[in-house]
Amino acid sequence: MRRAQRGFTLLELLIALSLVATLLVIAFGGLRVAFDSWRRGGDRAETQQHVRGVALVLARTIGAAYPYRGDRGLVPESSLLFSGTETRLEFVTQSAPFPFPAPIAFTAVVIALGEGGERPGLVVRQRPLPNRNPFEDAVPVFHDASVTSLTFQYLDQSGSWLDQWDGGQAPPRAVRVTVGTTLGGRTQTLPPLTVSLRAGETTDQ
Repeated sequence: MRRAQRGFTLLELLIALSLVATLLVIAFGGLRVAFDSWRRGGDRAETQQHVRGVALVLARTIGAAYPYRGDRGLVPESSLLFSGTETRLEFVTQSAPFPFPAPIAFTAVVIALGEGGERPGLVVRQRPLPNRNPFEDAVPVFHDASVTSLTFQYLDQSGSWLDQWDGGQAPPRAVRVTVGTTLGGRTQTLPPLTVSLRAGETTDQ
């Protein structure tokens, strides 16, 4: 006698394939979510590392600021070469942002957010001293278009923070720097960095 053989019907096969497809969709969906989270975490870390690097370079340069006195272009009187606004800082440092081929004791530096017809972003200029027009003729040495916000504040002798510093007889006690960048559509702003400035006798050009 022939033994009856039973196989899968077409309906059962379709149901099994549907279940397998559903499980695959769920599995790949979880992998995609995990990959997106990993990528966002990597982008966030890259953005934070970048803005931290920019802030540390600025802090190192500003921290080496020196109370240098010299001529400002057409002005014949010698004055303290330190002034700043909320988005622009002019000063003399003993640690140039980008060292010259030959050792230079003092460097005039301008740090500003793009102004006028300049490209947007952070622009750093420098010029060796002694020289005429130390800030006006400073040469751009660094440009970072990812920097979208830059704020300076200046600590006076009474302990108050000011939005600008017009030179005078002495530099501020400290400078507070806040830097923000945008990379890949992600904005990252570091907590303000407070950089103490040296106090002492000025050097004439």
